[in-house]
Amino acid sequence: MSASQRSESAQPAPSAQSSRGVPGQPGAAPSASGRPDRPDGPERPDSELLAALLDGMDAALCAFDADGTVTHWNHEAERILGWTAAEAVGRKGLGGWAARPGDARDVEERLTEAMGATGRRVHEFALLTKDGGRVLVRTQSSRVPGVDGRPAGVYCAFSEVHAQVDLERSIALSEALLADASWNVVLVDADLRVAVANTSAAGALHTTRRAAPGRPLGDFLDQGVEEVEAALQHVLAEGVPPAPTELWVTVRDADRADAADGFEGAEGVRYELLDDDEAVRGESADRGETGAAARRRCWRSGFLRLASPLTEEPAPLGVAWIFQDATEAKGQEQESARMRFRGNQLHRAARAAAECEDPMEAASIHLDFALAGFADHALIDLVLDPPPGAPADRIRLVRAAATPTGTPGPCPPVVPGGIPLAYPEGHPALQAVERCGSVRASTRRSDEHAAAQWAAARKWPEGAVHGLCAVLRSRGRTLGVVTFLRTSSRRAFDRTDAAYAEDVAARVAASVDLAVRRC
Repeated sequence: MSASQRSESAQPAPSAQSSRGVPGQPGAAPSASGRPDRPDGPERPDSELLAALLDGMDAALCAFDADGTVTHWNHEAERILGWTAAEAVGRKGLGGWAARPGDARDVEERLTEAMGATGRRVHEFALLTKDGGRVLVRTQSSRVPGVDGRPAGVYCAFSEVHAQVDLERSIALSEALLADASWNVVLVDADLRVAVANTSAAGALHTTRRAAPGRPLGDFLDQGVEEVEAALQHVLAEGVPPAPTELWVTVRDADRADAADGFEGAEGVRYELLDDDEAVRGESADRGETGAAARRRCWRSGFLRLASPLTEEPAPLGVAWIFQDATEAKGQEQESARMRFRGNQLHRAARAAAECEDPMEAASIHLDFALAGFADHALIDLVLDPPPGAPADRIRLVRAAATPTGTPGPCPPVVPGGIPLAYPEGHPALQAVERCGSVRASTRRSDEHAAAQWAAARKWPEGAVHGLCAVLRSRGRTLGVVTFLRTSSRRAFDRTDAAYAEDVAARVAASVDLAVRRC
């Protein structure tokens, strides 16, 4: 609370509550302690209340009667200047003891001006402390009217200028943070409801500054709201964390369409153009930049616990949540780490495959290293030569290697039985062989039963909801296709994953080609 606010609250006390302690009015003669006389009878409680109010103020206050004699001097004035109430009350003006003679005339003129004016007057001047030092104070003066309406005196509330400037600076900083700051600032009350949000934060939450106050965070955040509320509760209970926290959230936006470029076909299957160089039709849109994934943000957050300075024991008022969107930077860090890991896996796979005598075992090792952190299952299907008299344009595939159908594991070679796989027309593996490119597929069915049917219809292991098929080519020939599958615990394949799968497929194709030539 500023000195101006405190002085305003103290202004009506002498005139409205009681005229007994007001300069220039009956019963205003002060005692030696600086408090008004305490007559017997019903007047005494008012005088005691007025004395308690003056001594309990956070702002220093002194009062003068119409002759300029000090009539009141509270504890805060004693703290700032060192003069006790017994030493101050009854003195004529401030000159010679609380102000230098050269400054006293200017001070008295300003107080006289305030006595004859309407409203408050704000001034700054230097006062003397009891030990001889000087202190610059900012004063707010206002007249005290008598019973007849004429000025009966003047009261002066003051505080040290540096304390007032610090307060004004804090207020200005708060106003700037809650208005024009580039950082997102949200004040959350003790009930974890938004109290104030600045313009940047309102934009990040997809709302407006007027609509945000009073609403819970769950109205703005879809995923990650539990983590945010847990962080806020920790700050309220334990204090500020020692370092910024990164929180991943998904912002609610009912107006955002969940569709990407392309069109949706039957059975919840989405088709799109995948490659930049060739038109390859696949099943499902790239979910890396659409839907909930597009609204998932990484907010680097700092927290400040707010407590009231007016209580003996700090009472929590809420938490200041200051955050900045670090999604792009975090994505780049993750992508760099992913590329380093995958490059290392390719290097290790090449060295391990070089020690294999059987080319198909080497192909299986390439897949084993590629599966780490990339997919849950892998399949190798080879192109089967058509029998005599059969149409040459019909693509038939036979299984050559596969991971276990239960829990994920190594991808050992299997003995081809010569019986083609019963892939339905339009299967992603057949499309990859036909177009010599990569094809991605994902189910849009959320329920477990529909997802199981989706995988079974494509002859894939149970639990697969995302597929990526990359063609195997060597020496200008198409040898087959390698399929990577992910379960619902992983995200859908994106273009970066397709590029990595094609790199692995090139190495697998070289080993498969060597094995075919040996046969």
